[in-house]
Amino acid sequence: MERKNVWELYDAKLQKACTAFAEGYKSFLDQCKTERECIDYFVNEAQKAGYTELDEAVREGRALKAGDRVYSVCMNKSMVLFNIGKQPLEQGMNILGAHIDSPRLDVKQNPLYEDSEIAYLDTHYYGGIKKYLYVAIPLALHGVIVKKDGETVILNVGEDEDDPVFFVSDLLIHLSQEYMGKTASKVVEGEALDLIIGSKPVIIDGRTRAGKAGTVDPEAKKVSDPVKKAILHILNDTYGITEEDFESAELEVVPAGRARDAGFDRSMILAYGHDDRVCAYPSFAAQLNAPVPERTSCTLLVDKEEIGSVGATGMQSRFFENAVAELMNLTGSYSELSLRRCLAASCMLSSDVSAAFDPQYAAAFEKKNAAFLGHGLVFNKFTGSRGKSGSNDANAEYIAHLRGIFEKSNIQTQTAELGKVDVGGGGTIAYILALYGMNVIDSGIAVLNMHAPWEAVSKADLYEAYRGYAAFLENAGV
Repeated sequence: MERKNVWELYDAKLQKACTAFAEGYKSFLDQCKTERECIDYFVNEAQKAGYTELDEAVREGRALKAGDRVYSVCMNKSMVLFNIGKQPLEQGMNILGAHIDSPRLDVKQNPLYEDSEIAYLDTHYYGGIKKYLYVAIPLALHGVIVKKDGETVILNVGEDEDDPVFFVSDLLIHLSQEYMGKTASKVVEGEALDLIIGSKPVIIDGRTRAGKAGTVDPEAKKVSDPVKKAILHILNDTYGITEEDFESAELEVVPAGRARDAGFDRSMILAYGHDDRVCAYPSFAAQLNAPVPERTSCTLLVDKEEIGSVGATGMQSRFFENAVAELMNLTGSYSELSLRRCLAASCMLSSDVSAAFDPQYAAAFEKKNAAFLGHGLVFNKFTGSRGKSGSNDANAEYIAHLRGIFEKSNIQTQTAELGKVDVGGGGTIAYILALYGMNVIDSGIAVLNMHAPWEAVSKADLYEAYRGYAAFLENAGV
């Protein structure tokens, strides 16, 4: 079955709109490399678009009606937005769901140490990564440190041109004979991914100072861990934090640098975090730009997908279900049975990325059932691994309904599986929402270099996803 390249279908007007949308997305990526940063961005943009807090409406006992727009945030890491439609909620919603966490390194709770006059932060990798890709590249620190008194200190170091960056060291090729014989999963061990953050010892001139110019006093040799102490002085002078404050910190180590156009033709975007922010951003944009719908439209932006959707901010929590219950209560339609009927009658696109066919690694793909860069929105009927283990498997009737929507709106789509049957696999949040009995299918954007520090997507696929998500919110289930 032949699928056309989206660029061949775009006229000058659509190409211009595609390019403008990509610029907005790149700006979003530059500002949002963690879940908290994403939520801050989304809340600000939602408020500009007229959304108000659901929790505020609950406290005030304010009735909600068709045309009202509300959002709810869970622990600054997950979010749900509702655009209340004309139909009763019991008849279901049209839901877009994407995740905003990405693979990375997380700083441990007791991380700071010194070895051979080099200061390190100990890390634990988050999600599925090829560990060797994180050595010898510039890295940035993003996150928060919360003090005992409740004060939150925000860190974002390594992104501005004048910022320092950090790195994980690599063994020089001249001494790597033994290491080069190891398998890729073992050549760099997880415990070796420690971040180098300094090498300058504390300088003494009557009192301990960090970074003071001058000659090192001989007495400095009596100071244990002098580089670590110098780093602690910098952290205290700059941020007012102590070593103990790392216990209540959430610090993420991510690739440093901006999203960039890729290719002479600037047709692609190379950036950190496409998985899954390349689906979260167009989902959010479609939600904000939609008119008052027939059926209530909803966009879910959740955390923890990369590690199984666990925890209070993951899709397996009751956050979404509780928010829908509160929404129904404020529209005067809540009962336990009505809530169940609403969820079961809903339609959902699990907006998550798919693997783009890579001719350099063609042996990993079954080409007839692979996603291609630039060929539009990707539908995965099922995910899972090998014998569809752990999969949501969308039914044929639902797929046919979606085909009609996208054909009517001239949205270019393609279908795919995640590699050859016995090669590997993966999962999304789709199966979790399907537990409510609603129709769900995975739909997203093809990505090259998925889970690498720098991933690549097509601008045309990004814009086609936005157009497709908008068409879904307006027309699904109607």
